[in-house]
Amino acid sequence: MKVLILGGAGMLGPYVIPVLDQQYDLRVTDIKPPPLEFRGEFQVVDVANAEQVMAAAEGMDAIINLSVLRPDRKLAFDVNALGCYHMMEAAVKHGIKRIINTGPHFTVAGSTYESYDYEINPDIPPHSGTLLYSLSKSVGHEICRVYAENHDIYVQMYLYYNFRDPYAPEREREVRPFAISWQSGGEVFPYGLEIPLEKLPSRFETFFIFSDMPHGRFTNEKAKRILGWQPRDDISVIWRRD
Repeated sequence: MKVLILGGAGMLGPYVIPVLDQQYDLRVTDIKPPPLEFRGEFQVVDVANAEQVMAAAEGMDAIINLSVLRPDRKLAFDVNALGCYHMMEAAVKHGIKRIINTGPHFTVAGSTYESYDYEINPDIPPHSGTLLYSLSKSVGHEICRVYAENHDIYVQMYLYYNFRDPYAPEREREVRPFAISWQSGGEVFPYGLEIPLEKLPSRFETFFIFSDMPHGRFTNEKAKRILGWQPRDDISVIWRRD
């Protein structure tokens, strides 16, 4: 399988690329090279540039979008929202049916959910809140949904929040609603690439990707049940009191 990775030099890319490198033919793209060696090819691609994304997607079987931009209003929209539009246009043009997009949990579950509810699943009515990051990501989320509903394209949305180093998790002991190790967060992608598309409940599915957390505020049951993924690393030190 030939897999295009957008935003491969970002924070999650160095943990996703090694997991996929030996099994898939990778075309990794970003505005700068990722900080590691891999078998596949690298191309300079800005997801805000429609022509670059369209060219990079040619001949690919799947697209993984790891691109993200948080603080700047225009750049955040260009990357988080417009980048999804360019990706989906390329998928339609090149007949690519398998898309994995990524974002923060508050793409769909903003503070109104996080503050008052429990056992929150990824199929809740989206309510992103008012942050620039969450709003721009939620626009990209909606773009992907509309394309999936109107074309023969299957989109999996993987939503994260806090990442932890399993070898040094004690650096921050605050228990957040989401948490996962970088390594375990990267290991979900082969499951998304290998699941038969007809086994997905619909052409647009959202998954919460995080470790088993004790507070029960959110649930990762759907990712386990449908994808067969299990969080690997134990990061319970961040909520244990010794």
